[in-house]
Amino acid sequence: MSSTTKVYEEKMSNCINHLNRELGTIRAGRANPAVLDKIVVDYYGAPTPVNQVAAVAVAEARILTITPWDGKLVKAISKAIQQSDIGINPIDDGHTIRLVFPAPTEERRKQLAKEVQKLGEETKVAVRNVRRDAMDKFKAMKKAGELTEDDQKNLEDETQKLTDKFVKQVDAICEEKNKEIMEV
Repeated sequence: MSSTTKVYEEKMSNCINHLNRELGTIRAGRANPAVLDKIVVDYYGAPTPVNQVAAVAVAEARILTITPWDGKLVKAISKAIQQSDIGINPIDDGHTIRLVFPAPTEERRKQLAKEVQKLGEETKVAVRNVRRDAMDKFKAMKKAGELTEDDQKNLEDETQKLTDKFVKQVDAICEEKNKEIMEV
């Protein structure tokens, strides 16, 4: 692996990391603390992510518990969850908030699977855009006399192999998420 392609490999890797974060927020019927990642609560005037003001734990396969470190935050966290797009009503007993994840319907699972495929395609496009940028850079370097034709060809081959590797990775990640979603 040449140092020239290392930069592009990192960019492609960042695309995969972004995909994993996005897929983590998709609710597949199992309790997953990642669904709370985008939810912020007002903590002494500062918007703060829920996982920074409370202990979030998976109590059972379909139940998530949120225990705020500051008892005054229970109502604020409940309200933030209700206003979010996760579609679960929080149950709070004054100390702890419970989120009970219902099993998604067949229609909802199919809709989620389409969403996963869409995210996968967007990630593949992002990876291919990185490849295109790399190829353009190599052509410019060749034109400027910084690369020989053989070096340019080798770098392009290396970049294509990286692209293929990351596209396969995207497919595998999406397939795994779809399996999780379609599980009843």
